[in-house]
This record gives sequence, structure tokens and C-alpha cells, in this order.
Amino acid sequence: MKFTDGFWQLRSGVEALYAKEAYDVWPGEHSLVITAPTKEIEHRGDVLNRPTLTVTLSSPLPNIVGVRVEHHQGVKDELAFDLVGAEGGHGIVEVHGSSSTLTSGDLRATIADGAPWSLSFSGAGRELTSSGINSLGYLKVDKNAQVYGVPAGNARGAEVVGLAPSYLHERLSLGVGELVYGLGERFGPLVKNGQVVDVWNADGGTSSEQAYKNVPFYLTNRGYGVLVNHPGHVSFEVGSEAVERVQFSVSGESLEYYIIYGPTPKQILERYTALTGRPASVPAWSYGLWLSTSFTTSYDEETVNSFIDGMADRDLPLSVFHFDCFWMREFNWSDFEWDSRTFPDPEGMLARLHEKNLHVCVWINPYIAQRAPLFAEAKAAGYLVKKPNGDVWQWDLWQAGMGLVDFTNPDAVAWYQGKLRVLLDQGVDAFKTDFGERIPLEVEYFDGSSPERMHNYYTQLYNQAVFDVLQEHRGEGDAVLFARSATVGGQSMPVHWGGDSTSTYESMAETLRGGLSLALSGFGFWSHDIGGFEGTPDAGVFKRWTAFGLLSSHSRFHGSQSYRVPWAFDEEAVEVTRLFTRLKLALMPYLYAAGLEATATGTPVLRPMQLEFADDPATGYLDRQYMLGADLLVAPVFTADGTVEFYLPAGTWTNYFTGETVAGPGWRTETHGFDSLPLYVRDGAVIPIGSRDDRPDYDYLDGLTVRVYPSSLPQGESERRVTVTTPTGEDATFTVRRVGGVSTVESASSKVWSAAAANGTPVVAELGKAELRA
Repeated sequence: MKFTDGFWQLRSGVEALYAKEAYDVWPGEHSLVITAPTKEIEHRGDVLNRPTLTVTLSSPLPNIVGVRVEHHQGVKDELAFDLVGAEGGHGIVEVHGSSSTLTSGDLRATIADGAPWSLSFSGAGRELTSSGINSLGYLKVDKNAQVYGVPAGNARGAEVVGLAPSYLHERLSLGVGELVYGLGERFGPLVKNGQVVDVWNADGGTSSEQAYKNVPFYLTNRGYGVLVNHPGHVSFEVGSEAVERVQFSVSGESLEYYIIYGPTPKQILERYTALTGRPASVPAWSYGLWLSTSFTTSYDEETVNSFIDGMADRDLPLSVFHFDCFWMREFNWSDFEWDSRTFPDPEGMLARLHEKNLHVCVWINPYIAQRAPLFAEAKAAGYLVKKPNGDVWQWDLWQAGMGLVDFTNPDAVAWYQGKLRVLLDQGVDAFKTDFGERIPLEVEYFDGSSPERMHNYYTQLYNQAVFDVLQEHRGEGDAVLFARSATVGGQSMPVHWGGDSTSTYESMAETLRGGLSLALSGFGFWSHDIGGFEGTPDAGVFKRWTAFGLLSSHSRFHGSQSYRVPWAFDEEAVEVTRLFTRLKLALMPYLYAAGLEATATGTPVLRPMQLEFADDPATGYLDRQYMLGADLLVAPVFTADGTVEFYLPAGTWTNYFTGETVAGPGWRTETHGFDSLPLYVRDGAVIPIGSRDDRPDYDYLDGLTVRVYPSSLPQGESERRVTVTTPTGEDATFTVRRVGGVSTVESASSKVWSAAAANGTPVVAELGKAELRA
């Protein structure tokens, strides 16, 4: 929301009341409560007829400070995010002569006594950001005010959020050169400075300003992050309305946000995910190649088998087969019943697919079409979201007369999960939880939640209901979603994919930007539709996207109106698919370890360059390349002629395919055929490589190869340890040491082996023997 007209004036219809001073500060055991009047109090009469803001500082975890701002405290408690890691008893309070502080770990919040209003945050003694004059405001907005930023309910004509009578906003300072990242899976520029971002889940595709996964959390290159604890509409003006500040505003009588100190981006994400939830571990089989029926294509069991057998005949390893919408009968979605006209024996078919060592995923959504018998069942039981007059909310967008399952009703959740259990018993292994964004506003929920706040949060309840039943059926570590929509906390239920892209190089690039932005919002696992969803890619786009997609944490061929089997494009597409699928499967010991790291620390598998090279200012704006895990740099090719420009940070980099070494820092321009792309290994990397390339879930320690690149450890290190964990939980730790000008690799596991080479010589060590290769 934009409330001002330039630097000096307010927009017509807007009245702003700003915190003018810290009139008094009440210290608690672990908190500070500040009375902030909206006028400087010069004499006793000024305390009358004067709104005040009550500001409470607290700490839910070390290095995190919460700020709660309230105008009127008598309103009912509203829905907030489930901060699963929040604890009590943090924060050291100190009252000084002219200020008071709350210290949590290395993060300190300082409130200055009196006027002007000044709340500042510092980390390890260095100022991070602050709220100053005209920053903390309570805004009264006339219904005819021309304020910008009111979001549409979705991209296709649903309700529009009306103006609320009151808003609260905060404006946190931005330093010179400070860059802002995150705010969910956003497909525009990776650096958010200068943008207006409305946190409002919508089905807008990847080529718009809208987003499926809106997360009111950002981090900056100055060592801190900010989470706004509001599940509904949050409007961010990032160095735009006030170019020296990040402004965020919410409707209502309260605003709560958290400052999260790093100082590194990885530490910020580690602390953010400790508060909001870490990604669950995902099964090794899910890392393999997924093949879909595509959306509106015609298919039956014979078609499915022709795809699967075609992959096998061409020596293309396949791990998961996905049935999209039309596994159910048209006009009946979602009734969770196989269309008997095309799938008369679903149990037998699923058993036959399992015999081919495949896992099976099926598409679902949270909507119940009117024609489906389940609609009457859900209506009678009160399991559907209702209008204020008691009618079931319905519309014809997507499915005729569809209703929306009310996941705030525990009985409705249990009912929905019961339908999924039938599918799991039949042999389904995973669910693609589509939609969850088109959530109406003119409704009432079973638990009385605000429709505005539930709009974004609905997807959390939807995905949680599905993920819980998967974990119940398959066990922890073997449950996986393929989800489109999300918000804060959604990262705990992987995997998420990028949504509806188009079949072009430009859309391929915007898809990557979305994945990088999502990674900087705390999501550890991510995928996308290889080849693009809308339209049919030309063979070049398909092959380039295949290389990119198979160097992501998860990889799926999926389209809208056309199949995505490689031979539908050309024979070279088959060869490219084989090459990069087998490359990914051989890298599974490395990728699986990166996934376990995401679960343990919140560091994503696909990493923006800023995460690994935060001290290199040249990485600040990079959005056409990434790190896959800590040590592999990937630069997808987004051009028809194969040219690609990318940046290598300082150090020695080794081309994974050719062994050529290149010294950074610097930019490179290369030209690649379809069987290649820039894939560079970081200086001092230790890459475990498996002995199999036909499936993702094998014994990684059987015939394991460990490569050390190029031969020396990063500066300042004397040794480096890498642990390889198998899908069954067996692990072995490998130690790389630099002693007397020689690099050595050793294992203390039961399969003892070692290898050594003089510095400057790559080490290739295999279990059972030592092989040195120049």
C-alpha cells in the first residue's frame, strides 16, 4: 500500500499517525513494553484525545527479536503463523540512562528514551537497520482513497480485497548498497530493491508479478532478515515509496515482525527455519526423474505403459510416474476415484508399475466439483467453506459448481485424509497438491478465521493435511509432496515446484529466478516443469531445459497440451536426457547429503550464489546461475546458439566434464552443445560419486568414488570432512588432509582405504583401492 504523495504529503483520503517518541519503557524479565504516543508529549494536556501505539519487544530464540505493535488491544486474536520453534525465556533486558536494550545472542534492539522515535537493531555491535521518524505508523484510510497495491484474489477475475479502514506500517532503513532478497517464489528480478511486492497467493503463472508461494520474509546482504507475522495481505514497498527504507503494511489493529540476525545468509536462513520449520527429509527415490502424463493430453494404461516402456527401451532411467488431473473423470475433480473408462483396474495397474521399480504420484486439489458424489457428502456433513448466509461457497472457475474443503474443521480434515488413505492403500506413493491459491474472501470458516488472513494460510492447512497422512502411511523420511502453493512454514513439507511456465528460453530464465528467490525464503527443495508447461517447446528449448531440470534438486517432465517424452522432440533429446539423468544419479551421494543438510540447517539444495559467496559483491545480482549443493556451480544455457555468460568467484574452478581448470574471479563466455553446460567444481571440493547411474536409491558406499578438486583445501583449512549417508541410514565419513605438500583422502569406516597425491593433482579415490589421476 502506498500512503504518501512524495516525501512531504499524504495521499488523499489517508490520515497518518506516527509514533513520535518513547514516552515510557516498562522492562519485564525478558521483554520491553514501550508507550509510543502519536504526538510529542509537551504538557499534561497532550495525553488526552491522543492515540498511542504499544510496542513490545521480546525474543523467541537467540539472535531473533520480535516487535509487536498494537493500536487497540481489545480486538480478538487473529490468525498468525505457527512459529513451531518459538521458545520463552530469551532476551536480556537492560535499562540505561537514555535508552533501554533487549539483547538476544549477538542481536541487540535499542529504544531511545523520549523524542524523536528511534528503535534500532545491531548485530555484534554493527548497526543493521532502524525505525526512525515517521516510520512506525497507524493509518486511517477513507474508502475512496487512491492507494496502490490492493491485490486481486487471483489472476482470472476473483474478488478484489477491499480497503480496510485502518493499517499499520513499519519502515526499516536501507543502507547504501544494501540489497533485499526473498519474499517467496517471485519471477521478476532477484534483487527486490525498487519493487512493490504484494504478498497474496495467486495463480498467475511464472510470467507475471503474482506468485504461488508468497512469504512475508526477506533478508539483506547486511546480515539480517525480517519476518512479518501476518498470514494475510502484506504489502512491501522495497526502496520504492520511501527509497531509503523497506516499508511493510498490514490491515487491522496490530503488526508483528521479527528481526533475525545472521550475520551470513546461511545463518539467517538457519535461524529463520529454526523458528518457522525446517524442511523434512525427502526419500532418495524422489530425486530421480519424474515423468508425467501431462495435463489435457489423452491417456490410458496403454499410453502410460508406452511411455514407461519407451523410456526403458531407450535406456532412460525413470523413478516416478505422475498421473495428472484426468486420472479422475472430468467434471468430478476431486472425487479421488479412478476413471473406470480408462483405468478399470487401478490396483492391478499400480502393482504392475511397482514391479517396474517405479513410484506413483497422482494429482489432487482441495476443491470438490458439484457433480462428484463427494460434494453432497461434504455438504451434508458441513465440510465445505460457507458463505456468511450459510450457503456453501461455490463457483464455476476450474470445476463446475465446485466447493472448497474447510481445513479449519478437524472433522473435514479427517474426512479428506480418509479419501487419500484409500489411494495409498491402492499403491499411490505421493500426491501432487495443486492449487490452494484461489481462496475466496466472502466466506466464513469453521473456526472463525479471518478470510483475509486465511487466503494465504489455506495452503498451509491443505498441504499439512496431505503430508501428515503420507507420513503416517509411509513413515518419516519417505513422504513427499509435489506442491504448487505455499507460505511461511511450507518449507517443512517438500517438494515444491515452480508452477505454470511457458515453453521459451525467457520463461526458463524466469523460472530459475523464482527458484532462487524461493531458496532465499527458506525452501530447501524445488523443481519445475522441464520444457515449460504452456505450449510445446522446440527441441532446443526442451534439451536446454532438460539439462537445467536434471541439475535441480527434483526433476519432472510435464506439459499442458502435449507430451514431454524426449523422443517426441528428436533423437538428440533422448541422448541429452540419458546423459543428464545418469549424471544426476551418479551424483546422488553428493545430492542426498545436500538434502540432509537442508533438513538439518535450512540451507537449500539449489543455492543462489549469494549464499555461498556472500563476501563477493559481484554475486549480488547474479540470477542466471546457482550452486547445486556447496561445491557445484551450474549456469544453464538460455540461448538458441548455446552461448552463456557466467561468473566464477575467486579460486580455482574445474570443469566437471573436461577437467580444465580456470582461475577466478571473473566473467566467462562459453558456447555449449546440447550435451553440455557450464558445470564447475569449487576449489577444494570433495565430491562423492556413486557407482550406479540407473536409479537414485542405491547403496552409495558400494563402489563409491571420492574426488578432491583440484587438490588443495580452501585457504586456512588443514582438513575437511565429508559424510556420505545411504538411503538406509548407513554412513561413512571421509577426511581430506593436506600434509607436507600432499593431499590425502582417508576413511575411518569399516571399508578402510586412502589415497594421496601431490598438490596440483586431482585425487580420485575408490573404495578398495587408491587411484591417482593427473
